[in-house]
Amino acid sequence: DVPSWLKSLRLHKYAALFSQMTYEEMMTLTERHLESQNVTKGARHKIALSIQKLRERQSVLRALEKDILEGGNVWSALQELQQILVTPIKAFRPPPAAPPPGPPDGTPPGATDAFAAPPHPAGDTEAPAAPVPDGDIPGQFTRVMGK
Repeated sequence: DVPSWLKSLRLHKYAALFSQMTYEEMMTLTERHLESQNVTKGARHKIALSIQKLRERQSVLRALEKDILEGGNVWSALQELQQILVTPIKAFRPPPAAPPPGPPDGTPPGATDAFAAPPHPAGDTEAPAAPVPDGDIPGQFTRVMGK
């Protein structure tokens, strides 16, 4: 919700300018481009800093996750998460995955091998979660909330 985000920055008068561009275009804005659109010097600087913060959200979320796991202050993490919620967040669409490779001998997928290691018993510690792909702000946000 770009207009609400701009309003939170007290830059809502530029909402029409942002409505003309895609999320990707917004994320690559420079002060020079904003100047060509007749954005005032102070607003240009504030917008450029704010977009830089948007680019840093994933690393901020990763740091929050680590801090929470190490017993950090949950209240300050929640405040940071609340600030991220008012920023424009694009839905993440991962690239199509290749099908998992099957055994070279043509054994159907899912068939067991007599020499394969047995599955982990119930109650065993869970495997570490796979890293969230770069650009998946919603996934990283959800992961932090789960902690």
